[in-house]
Amino acid sequence: MGRKARDGTLSRNLEGRLMCSFCMRPEAATGALIAGPDAYICEACVFECSRILARETPAQWLSAVTDLPRPRELHDFLDQYVIGQEHAKKVLSVAVYNHYKRIGCCSALGDPELGKSNILLIGPSGSGKTLLAETLARRLAVPFLIADATALTETGYVGEDVDGLIRRLVQSCDNDAQRASLGIVYLDEVDKLAVRHTVSRSRDVSGEGVQQALLRFMDSSVVRFAPRERGAARRPEWLEVDTRQILFICGGAFEGLAQLVERRRRGHGIGFTVDLPGPRRCSNFLAYAEADDLIHYGLIPEFVGRLPVVSVLDPLDEDALVRVLTEPANALVRQYTKLLAMDGCELHFTRGALHALAQEALARGTGARGLRTVIERVLLEPMYRLPRQREVQCLTIDERAVRDGGSPSGFEYSCSTRA
Repeated sequence: MGRKARDGTLSRNLEGRLMCSFCMRPEAATGALIAGPDAYICEACVFECSRILARETPAQWLSAVTDLPRPRELHDFLDQYVIGQEHAKKVLSVAVYNHYKRIGCCSALGDPELGKSNILLIGPSGSGKTLLAETLARRLAVPFLIADATALTETGYVGEDVDGLIRRLVQSCDNDAQRASLGIVYLDEVDKLAVRHTVSRSRDVSGEGVQQALLRFMDSSVVRFAPRERGAARRPEWLEVDTRQILFICGGAFEGLAQLVERRRRGHGIGFTVDLPGPRRCSNFLAYAEADDLIHYGLIPEFVGRLPVVSVLDPLDEDALVRVLTEPANALVRQYTKLLAMDGCELHFTRGALHALAQEALARGTGARGLRTVIERVLLEPMYRLPRQREVQCLTIDERAVRDGGSPSGFEYSCSTRA
């Protein structure tokens, strides 16, 4: 940087001062110049050249970021952290594999251009939608952003605009626009963007307006913005991110969508002529959701068309929640066992206690997300007393302790000293 090897005439202006041989700006305006045999180049032009090369040879950037695993390998990795949802795992594994395979594909002249397939996950709260997307991003080692659709508004109104999603993704990569262009954006609560059918004539800036704004990002768009951090490194004033390679995964519970699907499938018959395909063959009507159902729910057709891959997650039952507590690599039972082991105490849960925890989480209606809340309440008293009671070396949580809600009496009943 700043090395001046020889005085090339093509790299000097009329005043005899050094300048960039590409943009013709003087050294005083560009900062340090990189010297070549008979030319100089500034940092801004180096950045622009790297951006052009990345767009022309995306496979090189892809191989530098991640070693693309096969769908079966992605599915096996998801099995370590997500319980159940086998169909959703298979759909996500294939869709993500095809997405990054498409980025690494350099189509020859006359070959069909491969389109992008964004993903829509439909399922109740606590069924694992966010965990699936987050686990995939961790396996692929690509930038990942979780955003809440309820906070988005149309540009010009109070709230976060859609451009802010891409800006936050780039900032998470230390303003590396090329790495951010290979990332994954998970948009949660997308069902809250449904069009509100009201008699008011005011604009729906947090519903249909956001859907319209998301269209160009989910398909193809170039977002241009200035980085917030401008230090002595003299970064270029503007960053550009091409969203053609960013995978958008949208998730939502879609409360009421099952009723729309049920009415459509039952038809309008009466008496013995009514068609009853639903309850006898499927307990989850969301599995039969189609594009027309999503449009009827309140999503605009253009938005639905940009989410061609749709997967429906099943609600977790009691047995599945017990598996969530014990089987994943980061299972809650393992986490709290390690926490109490730091205080010299062995933690054990009986089988009845695990089922009691699952039943209480089901009663709260929050799925797997509510398990941590229940465990925190049950273990509050032990975690408060154990750091001072060094003589207690073993703690067993049984069904009675869970039913008592972690009261002192339940704690004393469940504690025992190792012989």
